[in-house]
Amino acid sequence: MENLIYVLFLCIVAPMILLVLLTKKKSKLITGYMVAGITCALFVSELNSIILSYFDNDGFFVSTTITPITEEIIKALPVLFFAYMFYDNLEILLPLSFSTGIGFALFENMVLLLKMNTDMPIELAAVRGLATALMHGVCTAAVGLGMSYVKKKKELFYCGTLGLLIIAILYHGLYNMLVQSSLSVLGFILPVITYIPLLLRQYNYIKTKRNKEVEHNSQ
Repeated sequence: MENLIYVLFLCIVAPMILLVLLTKKKSKLITGYMVAGITCALFVSELNSIILSYFDNDGFFVSTTITPITEEIIKALPVLFFAYMFYDNLEILLPLSFSTGIGFALFENMVLLLKMNTDMPIELAAVRGLATALMHGVCTAAVGLGMSYVKKKKELFYCGTLGLLIIAILYHGLYNMLVQSSLSVLGFILPVITYIPLLLRQYNYIKTKRNKEVEHNSQ
């Protein structure tokens, strides 16, 4: 099984890296950070397996208290690195961070499918493909969105970064708890509800920037 996971990783990442070499700057970043998310998922899958063994394979406890911490911190590292070292531009940072989360969810879903050793019900596939993927994307996008503001205020950088990670961890833990409870439907709806404001925020940001450019060019 472990060997299959690494084979799967190579089969996905190798062609994506080849794609990165042929794309333009913005597309290169998006695809590259999706690869980063997939790589984070590979690392976390190994880490979570070790942690799970220490807690007698108590999946509910680990998934609601431990894995939200490990996954959100590791998943956020590429985004924090980019925001700190290069750009804090929201137009770039938000889709870049979202693609990291989606890449993470993509590989996590495939690993889960391998570990099930059986056909995945279409209902579960729909939930994993939409709700869980959105949850990972929204959590990482929230960190990217926050970093676009926190980076500009040096006095808030460290406490602000910590606060963003805590928000992502709590959101992730809440989602995992809801989907394993009698309120599972609410858990599945939660990522969709929180994705819409992010989507509108990005569109409004791009629209406002374009309007300013048009006004500037017309002067």
